[in-house]
Amino acid sequence: MSLLDRVRRCRQWNPGRYRRFWIGSQKVGWVAHDMAKRLAAFPGVFEIQPDAVRLAPGLDTFAARSEAVAGVLERLKAEGLVPGWRHEFYPVAASFHAPPLMRMERAAVPLFGVQGYGVHLNGYVGAGEGMKIWVARRSRFKATGPGKLDHIVAGGQPAGLGLMQNLVKECAEEAALPEALARRARPAGLVSYLTETSEGLRNDVLFAYDLELTPDFTPRNNDGEVEKFFLWPVARVMQVLAESDDFKFNVALVIVDFLVRHGLLGPEDPDYVDIVQGLRLEALPA
Repeated sequence: MSLLDRVRRCRQWNPGRYRRFWIGSQKVGWVAHDMAKRLAAFPGVFEIQPDAVRLAPGLDTFAARSEAVAGVLERLKAEGLVPGWRHEFYPVAASFHAPPLMRMERAAVPLFGVQGYGVHLNGYVGAGEGMKIWVARRSRFKATGPGKLDHIVAGGQPAGLGLMQNLVKECAEEAALPEALARRARPAGLVSYLTETSEGLRNDVLFAYDLELTPDFTPRNNDGEVEKFFLWPVARVMQVLAESDDFKFNVALVIVDFLVRHGLLGPEDPDYVDIVQGLRLEALPA
């Protein structure tokens, strides 16, 4: 295993297993062929074509689309096809800054290959080889990645919140970080990926933030989503990343990006070029 393996883990998907999901003239996701066959049972909501799934053209407003799809998802949930229901909505749009075309229950987003977004905070102490990084152990009752290692703070980007608003909220809930301290976090780029998981097709953009913390700060979880926090030397973080899959798969990608940006993983590494190129999603099939 290696750091490059962590990057490649986020590049596992077969386009031949999917057809494009359209809302009007906009491509917004990917639907597996088996799911497309199931959606054919809802002709008032979806139009199923050999190479596409289209939302019915009569659903021409945000509210109408959201309501119609929510009804379908409730049926699929009852059949056990939408596990990990969150009661949280994600916006569905062609790109991050485009106006949302509808909203969708978070747990169903991978079933439609819709692009999801998140905020991930790298909390660290010190610099260089002496740096330490805060690591969280996720609750074993989490719907995704139970018991996996995580950032000090990370969360999906729901409808209705700005990125910094969401980061401040997650900081308070997950690590008891005061708002004034959370707002010192520096936006530091993004990673993106498209990969098949047990949930479906994860098509995500994760906005990375860096926050240098003082040695006397200790995070405290408030929402029950974290079992324990650890302050690990960066060398241990790199070792665990390279030698195991203990970190949640997308968290690993964000930490690798952090290591590159802070000069802790450099061009002398034989996998450097492949790692850096793999941190951003390549062009997709049309």
